[in-house]
Amino acid sequence: DGKTAHEVYRLVCDETHALVKEQYALLNEEILPLLASEGIRFLKRGDWSPAQREWISAFFFREVMPVITPIGLDPSHPFPRVLNKSLNFAVELEGRDAFGRSSDAAIVQAPRVLPRVIQLPRELGDSEYCFVFLSSILHEFVHELFAGMKVLGCYQFRVTRNSNLFVDEEAVKNLRTKIQGELPQRHFGDAVRLEVANNCSEAMTEFLLGHFNLTERDLYRVAGPVNLVRLMQVPDWVMRDNLKFKPFKPGTPKALQKSSNLFEAIRGGDILLHHPYQSFNPIIELLEQSATDPQVVAIKMTVYRTGTDSVLMQSLLRAAQNGKEVTVVVELMARFDEEANIGWATKLEEVGAHVIYGVVGYKVHAK
Repeated sequence: DGKTAHEVYRLVCDETHALVKEQYALLNEEILPLLASEGIRFLKRGDWSPAQREWISAFFFREVMPVITPIGLDPSHPFPRVLNKSLNFAVELEGRDAFGRSSDAAIVQAPRVLPRVIQLPRELGDSEYCFVFLSSILHEFVHELFAGMKVLGCYQFRVTRNSNLFVDEEAVKNLRTKIQGELPQRHFGDAVRLEVANNCSEAMTEFLLGHFNLTERDLYRVAGPVNLVRLMQVPDWVMRDNLKFKPFKPGTPKALQKSSNLFEAIRGGDILLHHPYQSFNPIIELLEQSATDPQVVAIKMTVYRTGTDSVLMQSLLRAAQNGKEVTVVVELMARFDEEANIGWATKLEEVGAHVIYGVVGYKVHAK
């Protein structure tokens, strides 16, 4: 289209900013009010009742404060390493702490062990379900982390980093070893985006942009929690089927309904499975039966994304342990699943399976 890479990047940024703005507008103007009308409330600090505030305070001192390490920025305490997409708070300070030290700013990192959304006991609320964000709790009690100092401002922020693994597949002798060596650095790649609370001061915003070597185009001011993905757990806590889509139940071809023996069904004719509209269980059952069937002598399969807990992979391990010739093509360069795939490849090799790490320069899987 004749556009330079810089022009394309600028257009992508413009579209992304518009999408993020719309995302938070939908959250604040439609989703949260509709949930509140159904008795599901996300409470802001100003909405807490005395009883709720007492419970939240106890939660902070019991669960949050012991695992948080605030870092006041000074020559002996440089800016800490910030993990990719982790929740952090930039704090503006005034005065001196109990040791006489002064610092204009501090960074508070929220460990991933802490829940980002906390459900309050039902007896404390006037609604059926009441939730608070971890960010609201930290904002309310952040002064407890800086005894003797005055907190002028506290702003949540999140950094997105370049998570690509830079591996020259043709130049390395052992692809698995090379990828394993690169994985720990993924969380600390170059910053590509900064998300901050929409009330973050200009001074703190400029400071953060400068530290991460970003520009205004890379800045996203958000009117809510910086990671909306954490809200996905809420439907599991809310027992209101009338507010949820009915679970989809995939079907099973008639040819597979007649017999529990997959080999018998296959001998009767070809069977086409269309996922996700038809169940994946027949594939799992076929592998489980193959792992123990004395007539099966070899299994060959391509593996791309399996996750860390896979019944399918357990069947392949069991087949190899039972003396069958198992050959698996494992796609190591599966973005964000490299670590899981390396783990499965190691386990397969340990039980005698043949593992092939794809074809150099190509992806080996189908969708």
